[in-house]
Amino acid sequence: MQAISPPPIDQPWRELYRAALFESDAAKFPDRIADAEKAIALRARELFQATGDHIEEEYAMDDAMYALHALRSVYRYTCPEAKSRAAAA
Repeated sequence: MQAISPPPIDQPWRELYRAALFESDAAKFPDRIADAEKAIALRARELFQATGDHIEEEYAMDDAMYALHALRSVYRYTCPEAKSRAAAA
């Protein structure tokens, strides 16, 4: 039986996710979210090819992506910069 080890807390995607969650500069917010999403996608690809049980980290990444999507939606509807960008597009 293979032991399940806890996911390392120093994964780059986790750091970028936290940076997006706690970003206070509205101008940097979209880039922080995009960086976190890219890092999560990259890690998901790595885990897809890796052997072993990574279910807890996979669940954590799913939760993080859901939260990032929600944050982006809130940003789009509450930030004046996002509204003006959407209107210009």
